[in-house]
Amino acid sequence: MALLPDKASELKQIIRQQLAKMDVHGRIREVLAETIRDEIVPEHQQLSTDDLMKALRRRGIIDDVMKELKVVTDMNDQEVTLDPKPSTHFVDRQPPVLKKSDGSKMMDATTMLSICDPVHMVLIKTDMFGETSLIASYFLEWRSALVAENRITNIAVELLGVGTESKVSVGVLNIRLEMYPQLNKILSQEIINTQLALEHQKTAEKERLFLVYAKQWWREYLQIRSSHNTRLVKIFAQDENRINRPVCSYIRPLRAGRLLDTPRQAARFVSVLGYERAPVIGGGSGKQEQWCTLLAFLCRNKGDCEDHANLLCSLLLGYGLKAFVCVGTKAKAVPHAWVMTCGTDGIITFWESLTGHRYIHSPIHPDDPPLIEQPKPTYPYRTIGCIFNNQAFLANCQPSDAVEVCAFDLHDESKWKPMSEEAIKSVCAPGATTSLPPLPPLCASTIDAASASNEIELQSRILVSEYRKDLGLTTVWDDQLSYLLSPALAAYELERTTSISAGNEEFQDAIRRAVPDGHTFKGFPIHFVYRNARRAFATCLRSPFCEEIICCRGDQVRLAVRVRVFAYPESACAVWIMFACKYRSVL
Repeated sequence: MALLPDKASELKQIIRQQLAKMDVHGRIREVLAETIRDEIVPEHQQLSTDDLMKALRRRGIIDDVMKELKVVTDMNDQEVTLDPKPSTHFVDRQPPVLKKSDGSKMMDATTMLSICDPVHMVLIKTDMFGETSLIASYFLEWRSALVAENRITNIAVELLGVGTESKVSVGVLNIRLEMYPQLNKILSQEIINTQLALEHQKTAEKERLFLVYAKQWWREYLQIRSSHNTRLVKIFAQDENRINRPVCSYIRPLRAGRLLDTPRQAARFVSVLGYERAPVIGGGSGKQEQWCTLLAFLCRNKGDCEDHANLLCSLLLGYGLKAFVCVGTKAKAVPHAWVMTCGTDGIITFWESLTGHRYIHSPIHPDDPPLIEQPKPTYPYRTIGCIFNNQAFLANCQPSDAVEVCAFDLHDESKWKPMSEEAIKSVCAPGATTSLPPLPPLCASTIDAASASNEIELQSRILVSEYRKDLGLTTVWDDQLSYLLSPALAAYELERTTSISAGNEEFQDAIRRAVPDGHTFKGFPIHFVYRNARRAFATCLRSPFCEEIICCRGDQVRLAVRVRVFAYPESACAVWIMFACKYRSVL
C-alpha cells in the first residue's frame, strides 16, 4: 500500500525514534566488528551486505526491530506490508477484506496513530416545546488512549459555549475512553506527543502559507476595480467556535446512500431543516456570522442560509453535479447564500436551499437593441460576489455584480478570478490538515410517519373542538371527508419535491361526490417543518381563511382535518395539515 508523502515522513520519524531508543546502530557496530574479526578470512578483507544481513538475522536483531515497529513480514514473498488505515465512516461503502483472522492485526497502535480525525462532540439542549439550541461543540483528541496500559483512559474536558459565548465555560465533561480489543503493544507518551507536534506544525504551516496567498490574491482582485472592495467575496468564515476557516473547507461531496434518491429530493430534505439566524446580542441590524460545521447543523436540525447552502452543495456534488455555493444579496441588499449548478449543456440553475425551489438563469444583455425582448428573472437574488465548492473559489470581476446580467463562463478569467486549486487543496482536501472537522454520514429518520400523523391529527381535532366550544359552537367531524384529503397532501409534497403536479383531477372528483348539492366545500392546506400541534394550530388561526373554516357557521356543518408527516434523514420532517368543512348556506 502506497503511503502519502506526509504520512511517509511521519512514519520515518517514528522509525528513527524507535531505532534510537533500541540503540540499533550500536548493536550493528558490535555485530560488524565481531563478524570481521571472527568470520572474514584474511584473503577477503571486504564484507558484503548479504554477510552483514545474515549476521544480524542470526543474532535476532532484525526480528527485534520488526517487532518493535509492528511491521508484518512475509518471509516467503519477501514483502513488507503495513496494516491499512481503517475507514472512519461505513455508509454505502464496501467492507474491507480481512486476509487473516488474527484480530490483533486490526488494532495496530502505529496504524491508529496515523488516524488524525478527532471525535467531534456536539451538545444540544431541547426544551419542553421540542426546540433545540446548540450549547457546545468540541473536538476530542482521542489518541491519548494509545498509551493506556489497562486500555482505559479518563479525560476531563472543559466545554465552551458557541458564537458570542465561545469564551464562556458551560461545564466540564468527564470522558472514559476504552480500547477494544486491547492493544498488544502500547505507544509511549513521547511518541504521541511527537506525532501531535508534527501534525500541528504541518497544519500551522499550511494555514500560514494559504493566508499569505489569500492576502496576495485579494490585493490583485482589488486592483482590477476599486468597487470590488464592496462586493461580497468571502474567503474565510467563522464556525460555531469562532474559528476562521476557508469557506471551501465547509464543502465536501456527501453521499446520502439510500436515504435520498435524487438531487431534488436532497433539495427538499435540506429545505425542511429549520431556518434560524445566529442570535445577536445588543441592538443594530448587523448580522451575526456563524457558519456551523455539518455535525452541529444536523444535530441542531436548523441553521442559517449558509448552513443550508453548504449542505445542499455537498449533496449535489455527491450526486455528480457541478455545484457551487453562491454568496451575494437578495432584496433590500440582505446578504444571502444559495446553490448553483452548471449543466454540461451550459444551463445555469439556481437552487434555493431554504425552499427547495429551482430557477433557470437567463442573463440579460444590456447592449442589445431595445426591440429585443429580454428574459425576466424569477429568482429573488440581486447581486453575486463569489462562488465556491470544495475545490474551487472564484470571485466575480465583471463590471456589474447584478445577477441578472452576470455571465457564468467560469473559464473566462476576465469575468471570474479564480484562486489556485493547489492552494485550496493544501488546506481543504480531506486529510490535508488536522483542523478540518470530520464529515459525518447522514442518519436515517427515527420518526414513525404514520404514528406521528395520527397523533398530530388527533391533537388538532381536540384543539379545534375546544376552540369552537369557547365560541359556543358544536363540532361534528366527517371521517370520510378527512380521508379524502389525503391525496391532496401527498400531491402537495410531491410537487414541492419534483415541481410536478399530479393527482388533482382525482381529488376534485372525489370531493364533488362527497359534497351534496346545495352545500359548500372549503379547504385550507398549510405546511410546517415541526410536529408541535398546538404551535401549528396557533399559526393556522393567523390566516383569515383558515379561521373562517374552523369557525364555520351554517346548516349541517361538518368539519374535517387530515395530517400527513413525511419523514426525511436526520429526523427532519415535512408536516402537511389540511382543514376543511362542508355546510349548507342559510343565507
